[in-house]
Amino acid sequence: MNTLKSEWPIIIAFAMLALGFTLEHAAVEQGGLLLWAALLAILAAIIGVAFRIAHHAEVLALRFGEPYGTLILTLAAVSVEVVILIVLLQGAPNPTLTRDTVFAAIMFDINGILGLAAIVGGLKHGSARYNVDSANSFIAMLLVAIGIGMFIPDFVPDAKWMGYSVFSIVMMVVMYTAFLRLQTVEHRRFFEYSTQLEEEVQDRLKSPNSLHVAVMLGAIVLVGLLSEVLSVLLDAGLSGSGLPRAIPAVLVALISASPEILTALKAAQQNRMQTTVNIALGASLATVLLTLPVLEGIALFNGERIDLALTPVQGGMLLLTFLTVMNNLHDGETNAIEGISHFALFCAFIALVMTGVL
Repeated sequence: MNTLKSEWPIIIAFAMLALGFTLEHAAVEQGGLLLWAALLAILAAIIGVAFRIAHHAEVLALRFGEPYGTLILTLAAVSVEVVILIVLLQGAPNPTLTRDTVFAAIMFDINGILGLAAIVGGLKHGSARYNVDSANSFIAMLLVAIGIGMFIPDFVPDAKWMGYSVFSIVMMVVMYTAFLRLQTVEHRRFFEYSTQLEEEVQDRLKSPNSLHVAVMLGAIVLVGLLSEVLSVLLDAGLSGSGLPRAIPAVLVALISASPEILTALKAAQQNRMQTTVNIALGASLATVLLTLPVLEGIALFNGERIDLALTPVQGGMLLLTFLTVMNNLHDGETNAIEGISHFALFCAFIALVMTGVL
């Protein structure tokens, strides 16, 4: 009974799913307030389920410890992102959706999550320490992954895209597999940082791990079903509305990043900046190295190329982001000033989205 009570967002989401399938055609035909109310309700239901997925991932993360804990959190978030993307790509043609979503996710993860967490941690603790080797490892892998997956494709002609996509998929799988091995075995100490001020969260329920895994998997399937309704409503709402074309990508990134933001902020308040760095940079790396290969594989199967090449504005924002993160995460210590610099870039990203530049 206690378990059912705690899963009320999932129960509500099932009810919203039933209502959505029942009313989606009427909402599309009528449009206006009914359409946007239905869209916001489905979006809220998806975010609620995403928070429950993150909760169960966090329970497992606390039990397994670092770096395994962060891996579970980031993989859960990326799974939600991939499921939603796959569903949305079945709707109205949007060849840049994958690229825009990955770009938006990096902005949320590095500038949003890391910026806010550094501000919160800095204001409460003055400065917070982490293992600088982890930041260097993440950044090095991210630069190469983005270069292979989102920069070089701009120079690959249409006649050669399949061959390069195969290479890109294989290389990203190899990179992520190697990184997992190094993160959990040879260089595990890079991603750990112990401090006497660290507040350990105790799991008193002692519920079986299999229960948390089962609920997570079921909730991810539920997200896919809700995304079917969201896709129909979103296509209808954006058609001829004049709203920024990057809205779907930002929504997908927001859904997957929302639980991570709260987890990272909680860690920053508890002076566990290593967890925050692992979440922010690890989620970005997982998004690039896992989302891109899955979507490229689907594109190869369908024989339709997806546009992964960065626009000049996106490339400029990523350049500023990486210059800032390399400058800030070089000494094993963060503070509120460094957080403000990242958050300013995040606000610039939101401004560019709202003005339709991205």
